[in-house]
Amino acid sequence: MINNLFLNIDAGTIDWSRAQFALTAIYHWLFVPLTLGLAVIMGIVETKYYRTKDEFWKNAAKFWQKLFGVNFAMGVATGIILEFEFGTNWSNYSWFVGDIFGAPLAVEGIVAFFMESTFVAVMFFGWKKVSPGFHLASTWLTGLGATISAWWILVANAWMQYPVGCEFNPDTMRNEMVSFAEVALSPFAVGKFCHTVTSAWIIGAIFCVGVCCWYLMKKRETKLAIESMKIGAMVGLVACLLTLVTGHKSAQDVAEVQPMKLAAMEALYNGGTDIGLTAVAWVNPFCQPDYANEDEAPLKIDMPYALSFMATNDIHGFVPGINDILKGYTTPDGKVEPSIDEKIERGKQAIAALAAYRKAKAEGGDGNSQLSILKENMQYFGYGYIRDKSEIVPFIPVNFWAFRIMVGLGCVFLLFFGLIVVLTYKIPFLSVFTRRLLAAIGLLPETEADSHAVTNLPAWHYWLAIILIPLAYIGSECGWLVAEFGRQPWTIQDMLPTWAAVSDLQSSSVAITFILFLILFSTMLAVEISILLKQINKGPSAP
Repeated sequence: MINNLFLNIDAGTIDWSRAQFALTAIYHWLFVPLTLGLAVIMGIVETKYYRTKDEFWKNAAKFWQKLFGVNFAMGVATGIILEFEFGTNWSNYSWFVGDIFGAPLAVEGIVAFFMESTFVAVMFFGWKKVSPGFHLASTWLTGLGATISAWWILVANAWMQYPVGCEFNPDTMRNEMVSFAEVALSPFAVGKFCHTVTSAWIIGAIFCVGVCCWYLMKKRETKLAIESMKIGAMVGLVACLLTLVTGHKSAQDVAEVQPMKLAAMEALYNGGTDIGLTAVAWVNPFCQPDYANEDEAPLKIDMPYALSFMATNDIHGFVPGINDILKGYTTPDGKVEPSIDEKIERGKQAIAALAAYRKAKAEGGDGNSQLSILKENMQYFGYGYIRDKSEIVPFIPVNFWAFRIMVGLGCVFLLFFGLIVVLTYKIPFLSVFTRRLLAAIGLLPETEADSHAVTNLPAWHYWLAIILIPLAYIGSECGWLVAEFGRQPWTIQDMLPTWAAVSDLQSSSVAITFILFLILFSTMLAVEISILLKQINKGPSAP
């Protein structure tokens, strides 16, 4: 079935299926990070109420929980559709690895989703029905349930990036799980989860600070704005620092198991030791560069040794480039990596051995000799479907620019939260020095240099915070673009190319559903934004 699958699938079906899944994933990810981020904000706010018994904090908690609830509902709706698409548009993928991929999704649905559903009801409707302690626990458990849900989804995604804990069964023609622990606790999954969740906290924090700045600009709900901004800014600052650390770990994981993705992110055509991290280079955003005939991207400025350190924790570490991976290379410690041509040939041997084995079994033989060849070459099985080695190279401009937008915005957010923390918390010496410095360069009025500096700023300061909200989403989506574009052409790294994973559908059918989903998701997004704006405009005192 799989052997000649890519010969029978319409190219339009592949493109439309990829486009539809990307559309659903992008819209779903608009809701998820805000859910995870606001869960932390509302948990901290309600904890303040539990400790102080001040009604102000109770009203503040209810306010942020309303915004959380609106976003939570939209995230659930898009997430369900996303999981259904594995069966509709990617049935060959689901059939080939469903025993493995389905396990974390099942756990997510049974444990995490029902946990969220149970405690979110208590959180919204239990203020007068349960004790303050139980209600506080319900609020935190709602956020924990959302985070656990993200964990299992990211375990499934990480397995696609780094398939472990499985073996191919030639009799059933399926990959079967041999170790649930390896799948669930894969180092790649742990790193991906930590980086993704901490980056989601940044979005929640920026949203919180942006809403607070809107109130300050309108000169209303001042106490809510200042106190919530303190919480949001501190959460954002901690999240930025954690994202920096987890991002470094994720880069090392990518360097180890997906070197082509790292090379595309850096437009690194020819690797080696002592490699610098590219800060600026001209990579045409609209076409694939001629990496085979170029030493490096033009106008390149890099930070010496930084990429070697990021990838290997050694400033002299070896990092392969695109051409090294295509031609094969030997690391300084003697590890030999075959060329792509050799991997393609060995993949074809594995496919041929599988066909011969099944034929022998059907005719009453044991096929052991063919089974030995299959096992010897199984790690290159997916390469047998590659038609040209250039297909192994992902689209470099998307990876290169998306990575830089993500990192650049992350640096902006770190500085932004640091400044807000200084302006909202009375930090001895640092606070006074920073406020007077801002006043000296014209970013603060002189009269505000030694006062509570966030309450009487010019309007453009507040608008800047509000503008950072969509920029935070852009940075987050760029991270996913790098993760998913960077592993192309693989649905499962080194195991199953995209064109061998789709369902045998008419491209017109997928195109129609793409358009319907585009309309549906855009409407849902517009509705959510409208409801959020109305709730923010009403403020915390509204019923």
